[in-house]
Amino acid sequence: MPSRSNQRVTHLAPLEEVYAFIDAVARPVEPREVAVSQASGRVLAADAVVAAPAPARALALRDGWAVASERVADAGPYAPAPLAPPPAWVECGEALPGGADAVLAPDAVALTDGVAEALAAASAGDHVLTVGLDADPRVPLCKAGARLRPTDLAAMQAVGIERVWTRVPRARVVSTAPDRRGASDFVGGLIARAVEGEGGAAILEAGADASALARLLAEDGCDVILTVGGTGMGRRDASVSTLAQVGRLAVHGIGIRPGDSAALGTVGSRPVLQLPGRLDAALSAWLVVGRRLLARLAARGAAEDGVPVRLARKVVSTIGLAEVVPVGYCEGGVEPLASEYFPLRSLTCAAGWILVPPESEGFPLGAMVALQPFP
Repeated sequence: MPSRSNQRVTHLAPLEEVYAFIDAVARPVEPREVAVSQASGRVLAADAVVAAPAPARALALRDGWAVASERVADAGPYAPAPLAPPPAWVECGEALPGGADAVLAPDAVALTDGVAEALAAASAGDHVLTVGLDADPRVPLCKAGARLRPTDLAAMQAVGIERVWTRVPRARVVSTAPDRRGASDFVGGLIARAVEGEGGAAILEAGADASALARLLAEDGCDVILTVGGTGMGRRDASVSTLAQVGRLAVHGIGIRPGDSAALGTVGSRPVLQLPGRLDAALSAWLVVGRRLLARLAARGAAEDGVPVRLARKVVSTIGLAEVVPVGYCEGGVEPLASEYFPLRSLTCAAGWILVPPESEGFPLGAMVALQPFP
């Protein structure tokens, strides 16, 4: 019979203490330059700035007649304004000729025997992409700390930015579940994909026993280590004691629910976050602690606030514990789907999750809360 684990959770560290530890040990990783086409989801390390205004010349935003707005300021169907010489025709995307600052619709100019008349008024800039409106060298197109979306990359490519500086934390995700079909390695896979979704690069090591875990904790080649499983007080749980032997164990037990057996420490200069093996507990600890850790390593800007939604049912929580609550849409807003343990159906039916802060006893019916997506 295996010996009883000597791991004990004797104290739940407040979230404030956990965040202070992360801020102290997690240093932003070194930036590297990559092609814009390879930067989707990555965090910018330096402002993305154009070298020259874009566009460099005023461009038409529609097919029509290029005119000087002052000549047609009072034009209308009953008071046409003569245009001599006749205005130039421009296609969408073409540069406006000299003197023109607006584009009239095709049917807003009448041509009769070579004489042109404007039948509609225009103001300066109407249907015109003015110089520097797309991008200006004095204003960053995207600021450092932003996580790049495909839309951002398309905008950069449209104005000629080909390469950007990014920070990509390299994460080693180590699952301690036996490497066999039906085991909980799928949790490690989820965490690895969640790392990628937050702008990191993940390598998953599955089925690590205590000796393999010790070796992987000590290996170089990554910026952060995330382990999955073995953080509890069961007979075979040994992840936390292994970290204590190889490196420094700073926290075992965090004031979050679910996921209170999570642990934090370091091996050398690398932060180590140890997540429970149960799916909901690992997910909760990742959302509350892991994302904060990765954001710090990537020097990511302020986290998104989430989508404000109204609670159609109250949420009750315990003071002193931060609680992750999956919620689903219902008549009148959203309602909690689970508490303490997340049945799998609550995850697959959830619109997202909300966080009850540790200083709160919950939220009353009708409260506005911030809905965030699950990975």
